Amino acid sequence: VEIGGEDLRNFYTLVMVDPDVPSPSNPHLREYLHWLVTDIPATTGSTFGNEIVCYENPRPSSGIHRIVLILFRQLGRQTVYAPGWRQNFNTREFAEIYNLGLP
Repeated sequence: VEIGGEDLRNFYTLVMVDPDVPSPSNPHLREYLHWLVTDIPATTGSTFGNEIVCYENPRPSSGIHRIVLILFRQLGRQTVYAPGWRQNFNTREFAEIYNLGLP
């Protein structure tokens, strides 16, 4: 994932989730966290960030799933902790905890 921008002093957080786990008709494990990368400098890509949760390839077991990539601009570098599990991740709550604001 490439990040645009002109100022290397700006940092971003990338979140990749599936809101349709285990199936679109019964998403009781939503959101499933597939990837979490923080401290991505502007003008670079996700390979320059801090991978908090390693990438896991989406493997929908049934139906069509939405895969959502959300990019937040950080106020600065910060320590982010990996959640204890991937299922039932809450992007809004995560953004509030780490003061990320709107995507």
